[in-house]
Amino acid sequence: MQKTYLPRKEDVQRRWYVIDAMGKPLGRVAALAARVLRGKHRPDYTPYLDTGDHVIIVNAEKVALTGRKPEQKMYFRHSGYPGGVRLVSARDMRARDPERMVKLAVWGMLPHHRLGRRMIKKLKVYRGPEHPHAAQRPEPLSL
Repeated sequence: MQKTYLPRKEDVQRRWYVIDAMGKPLGRVAALAARVLRGKHRPDYTPYLDTGDHVIIVNAEKVALTGRKPEQKMYFRHSGYPGGVRLVSARDMRARDPERMVKLAVWGMLPHHRLGRRMIKKLKVYRGPEHPHAAQRPEPLSL
């Protein structure tokens, strides 16, 4: 009889991947990144363990927003004080902080608990095509 294999935290070998977001829809880039961060692309995926890999997203400022999302999609923040609502359109967010826009999209697709907070730390997002992680020899991922 064969035993079921369950990976341990120490056994996980992490790899690095790079995703070029130039001209690709934001949701598709985020879905691919979330899948790799969770480890669902691996045969040893375990829901309660962080078996995912590191993801680098480059060209965040050139990610595509389809339809009327640049005008209609709003990012919401609240300071906690009365009247402290801050709304920013996707067009303004992409101009001001495209890295945050991509990171928020990926975060929305990860679990919102301790494990998800650990996974999001393996995501690196950069505005342009350059990144400082050449020493990790990241492999390109395509949609």
